[in-house]
Amino acid sequence: MSTAPDPEPRAPKPALVFDDPLDQQSSDDTDRGWGERSDAGGGAADLKRFLDEKPPHHL
Repeated sequence: MSTAPDPEPRAPKPALVFDDPLDQQSSDDTDRGWGERSDAGGGAADLKRFLDEKPPHHL
């Protein structure tokens, strides 16, 4: 009689996918997140945007 435990079944290896990655839409292919700003906030929001986007040599 064997006292060794039965080996646990292994998880199947992930299948290789040979689809063309250029056929799929990436997050960069959408206009979402490209410069959209809310109109609310007025002057304070404009100042914050200016300070966030100014080049480092404009101190």
